[in-house]
Amino acid sequence: MFTGVRLGITMTNSRLPSSRPVSRVLVALTLILGLCGGAAGTGAAPAQAAVSAGVSKAVATRALNYAASKRGALYLYGSAGPSRFDCSGLTRWSYSRAGKTLPRTTTQQYAAVIHVSRASSRPGDLVFFMSGGRPYHVGVRASAGHVWHSPKTGDRVRLSTIWTSAVVYGRVR
Repeated sequence: MFTGVRLGITMTNSRLPSSRPVSRVLVALTLILGLCGGAAGTGAAPAQAAVSAGVSKAVATRALNYAASKRGALYLYGSAGPSRFDCSGLTRWSYSRAGKTLPRTTTQQYAAVIHVSRASSRPGDLVFFMSGGRPYHVGVRASAGHVWHSPKTGDRVRLSTIWTSAVVYGRVR
């Protein structure tokens, strides 16, 4: 038996998925409220509700795949591709190929995204490396603890383990 905890709805498995539009809407609402921590009507923090307002997982996955496709590309300060990148140039290029526009610099990108917790982050979100409360580096989250990024002069685009706990995750709007 399936029970919609927040809405008090009880349905049997034989009715899921239902061909009745009202039943499908109620099931969807129940799932959404459960996945978003009950943000609707519970006084939850606006940031929780805003997390779902970011790009779709499909767009984020495309951006992640574009970043990964640039493995080995040389770092060049101020460059945004298609063959050389600095850190924010890589993230901007990856998301532009996936259909979303990001500002040019790490600081501008930090200000333009929806900040999410590490637990809420997903592949394709941006990872901002922080020092003194300011972002100094950005990459694309690949998996828990890993990021695609363009590290520094003399280096190449690569997949790295996140080397510090001083990071903030951001979901592109």
